[in-house]
Amino acid sequence: MNRALGVLTCGAFLSVVLGVLGSGEPVLSLVLGAVFTALATLGFGWVEDRGRMAWSAAYVAVQLPLAFVIFTINAGVGATLFLVVLVSQCVLLRFPLPVVALVIAVVPLVHLGMSLGEGLREGLGTLVSVLFAAVITELLVREQRSRGELAEAHEKLRDYATQAERLATAQERNRVARDIHDGLGHSLTVVQMQVKAARAVLPTDPAKADAVLAKAQEQAETALAEVRRSVRALREPRATPLPEALRALAALASEAGVPAEVTVSGAERPLPEEQREALFRTAQEGLTNVRKHAGAGQADLLLDYAETSVRVVVRDDGAGTDGPASTGFGLLGLRERAEHLGGKLDFTSAPGEGSALSMEVPG
Repeated sequence: MNRALGVLTCGAFLSVVLGVLGSGEPVLSLVLGAVFTALATLGFGWVEDRGRMAWSAAYVAVQLPLAFVIFTINAGVGATLFLVVLVSQCVLLRFPLPVVALVIAVVPLVHLGMSLGEGLREGLGTLVSVLFAAVITELLVREQRSRGELAEAHEKLRDYATQAERLATAQERNRVARDIHDGLGHSLTVVQMQVKAARAVLPTDPAKADAVLAKAQEQAETALAEVRRSVRALREPRATPLPEALRALAALASEAGVPAEVTVSGAERPLPEEQREALFRTAQEGLTNVRKHAGAGQADLLLDYAETSVRVVVRDDGAGTDGPASTGFGLLGLRERAEHLGGKLDFTSAPGEGSALSMEVPG
């Protein structure tokens, strides 16, 4: 915009020069025109960069009388264009609207020396010209500002997209980590318990030891499948109904030395995969902790289908604890699952009264 006004100012000055050379008009208009042009092309940029209203007001206070004098000496096209340029620059300097309107209203007064009819006619034409220039300049300024805001919005959008990608990556990494812990960790715990049991009975009952080792081998193969699934970060749907899957977990716990029973209450119904996976992992984590830490002789697993939610609870009759709930990755992962689904996870324990782990999710 400033370049365009600079070109227009130089064109206006050229018109003044031609007027002086062609018709012998006073040379003073040429000198004043050169001063106006220098200030409009070089001084204006400096004033605009400062962004201070005092400098802007001083600039207009010098240029407006200068343009009036030039017009008085040489009332030609060049002098009129000087006024048009000045009004556009007032808009660019971001003067308040009343100030710009005042400058526009003052400009037609350059015709006061003319007769009434001619002055009104010429004044009206000049008023329309500078008003048109002000409106066009304001529209261009707004368009330029909109382009800048749009570019800034695009940059922010790119930043948001990058952040969303990082967040999605972190969430997926956490999901895979939860699957590795909940699946592989559980399976390896079962294998460890079964191997211990097999070693304990190997000297006296090789047949039983072989049967336990066969179970351990089967569980190790399950763990290998979990590893492959987690590495590929794929969540394969479990076709087994949840009550049946929980009974299978209870059977593994019983074989590993902690008898476990499953109780199902309420009307069984299919659940979305995420809810089903979260409840299954809660039961799995609870039974794993019972085998590893509780020193329990019995574990009970409850699956409760309520009207608007489903809850799974793992209780044991172990030693319990009066300390805070475990902050291990297992419970952390389960809490993340529960929060993601709009549910809740609870862990309670008391010395001599065992522990209870429960998750309730909508479903």
